[in-house]
Amino acid sequence: MTSTLTISSKNYSSWSLRGWLLCKMAGLEFTEKVASWDDPSTRAELLLLSPSFLVPCLEHGPVKVWDTLAIAEYLHEVKPDAGLWPTDQAARAHCRAVCGEMHSGFANLRSALPMNLKTRHAQFKVWAGAQADIERVTAIWRDCLQRYGGPYLFGKKPTAADAMYAPVCTRFATYNVKLDAASAAYRDTMLKFPPLVEWTEAAKAEPEEVEELDVEF
Repeated sequence: MTSTLTISSKNYSSWSLRGWLLCKMAGLEFTEKVASWDDPSTRAELLLLSPSFLVPCLEHGPVKVWDTLAIAEYLHEVKPDAGLWPTDQAARAHCRAVCGEMHSGFANLRSALPMNLKTRHAQFKVWAGAQADIERVTAIWRDCLQRYGGPYLFGKKPTAADAMYAPVCTRFATYNVKLDAASAAYRDTMLKFPPLVEWTEAAKAEPEEVEELDVEF
């Protein structure tokens, strides 16, 4: 069965990264299709101007599914042995809860620290609203790491939660966000995660730039 994943910029699009990681983690063979930068909906997604995103979009045979959580649930159905969700019921519920929180929240973090894999801001000033989001994210990380033993959020194997929080790890690196030891270790684990390394290298090779996301801080 043929599969195509439509994504936008690898450098800027956190949602595309999440969907792509989910497909990689599920072991799905797929072809990448890059949405046109001239498409208004693509730019709206990158600039956080749209409340609903149609990228990434997975086409798997006759099935078409968008939205990262919907993609995660669909992949769990077609690739149940991939372990995108924990096998334990309580852990699975917890995993879905933290994924949902990432999916619907942290608007201040998203707007103040846009994803940009090509650059580093060593002296970035985090404003108060974003700092509250950062503290909530790291509280989630510490709780999961303590409960399930790491190195990933739900134990020894990456799950959908790691795909959902991977772009935050890149943001923390881009903006040199100061973290506690446990959160920094998790960030570093994810930055070394082979699929994320593959994505990052491809992002750095992208020629396109979105001027609005390349402002000097």
